[in-house]
Amino acid sequence: MERYCCKGVSVSVLCRFALVSAAFISGAALAFAQIQDNNDGRNVSSTTGNRSLDPGVRGGPAGAGGPLGGMSGDYENFFNAALTRFQEVDSVSGKITNEAGVGLGPRFNATSCSGCHAFPAIGSSSPASNPQIAMAVADGATNKVPRFITANGPVREARFVRNPNGTPDGGVHDLFVITGRSDAGSCNIAQPDFEDAINQNNIIFRIPTPLFGAGLVESITDTAILKNSANPQKAAFDISGQVNRSGNDGTITRFGWKAQNKSLVMFAGEAYNVEQGVTNELFPNERDETPGCMINALPEDSTVLSPTGNSGSSASDYSSDIINFAAFARLSAPPTPAAATTVTQAGQQVFNQIGCNLCHTPTINSGSMFYGTGLTNVPVNAFSDFLVHNMGIGLADQISHGLANGMQFRTAPLWGVGQRIFFLHDGRTSDLVQAIQAHHSQGSEANQVINNFNQLSATHAAALLAFLRSL
Repeated sequence: MERYCCKGVSVSVLCRFALVSAAFISGAALAFAQIQDNNDGRNVSSTTGNRSLDPGVRGGPAGAGGPLGGMSGDYENFFNAALTRFQEVDSVSGKITNEAGVGLGPRFNATSCSGCHAFPAIGSSSPASNPQIAMAVADGATNKVPRFITANGPVREARFVRNPNGTPDGGVHDLFVITGRSDAGSCNIAQPDFEDAINQNNIIFRIPTPLFGAGLVESITDTAILKNSANPQKAAFDISGQVNRSGNDGTITRFGWKAQNKSLVMFAGEAYNVEQGVTNELFPNERDETPGCMINALPEDSTVLSPTGNSGSSASDYSSDIINFAAFARLSAPPTPAAATTVTQAGQQVFNQIGCNLCHTPTINSGSMFYGTGLTNVPVNAFSDFLVHNMGIGLADQISHGLANGMQFRTAPLWGVGQRIFFLHDGRTSDLVQAIQAHHSQGSEANQVINNFNQLSATHAAALLAFLRSL
């Protein structure tokens, strides 16, 4: 079994790249991208058979973070208030200065949503500097930082593959406990034995998924996803894929690394309980019921019957945290790509020609009316088919979710990938080329596509990577 405990690669958020266009000689000739990476003197790019290099994190302002266009004032106010709630820092009872949120722990991975979903704007994925280091010892906590959490590595959660008796586990084992905190009372519990899990090859990691444009994804009909999945061109590349489905109503699920969550409210409720330890109306029970550690009335997050604040949105003021978190994601605009250039347009042609588009579908029309704007059949340019695919033994994590087995993962949406630092489900690399190469291993549906990538000329590969970093 492969051990997934690699150290995250340090990447400066000041990475820059320049694309130098060259003229087309013919329709088959592609412009070359001349790449420059400023990373404090450290070269984190990898090379392949075609000597392709990752241009690095796209510079300039964040291409995401604002509300969807075309919404009414009420919806925009709800978005802005929900964004504020998303950034609230939790403590155990909400009585610590600047930590007004209630319900942290007894076990947790982070103290706020925005601590994990941070770069390039609130709602995205891991920042370059990992906030979990400081969270581990905040307010007197005595946690030891596991060695797979590093200052310049990605925000991570840990899951154990097996229980001690050998049966499947798959659940999140939170990194930290509230023991020692000034607001923890008599709670005295220990962190999991992560060293033993590492030594037993019994641990895998997950990093935060970006939330921008998630409302548009939620609005895609099952019919639209199934219609796109029936693309006959996939067979020539040995690509299949399947939907994951809700065990409750049988409809297609689409959020999370294995497309295991049905809705944004479910996604938010589970994350609040699992990542921060906050019980809520969807998950009302503590995950650790050790005496002395159940400090607050349950659920700790619920509908507010008599709001005391005025956020500018009554909808936000009356709603629970998880409804606000879901609203923030639902009303967030999708990432805005960089302006197209001759090089990136050429790279998009390569993307389609070698078969990347067969899983990373550039656009699926929603097939429904989006409630925030009233627009119908909106194009969702997520670059995903929202299916789970067999990614081979190289990426397998041996964790099942619903219909997705231990070798299957949802096609990660590529919108916003130009400003993403860490890649793959466990954040094992900051190099886009390495992430591409990791799609190739025994049993992977992507093998033919990656073979095609490896056969590209340097010019074509550079154009493709420039296109991806433009998204």
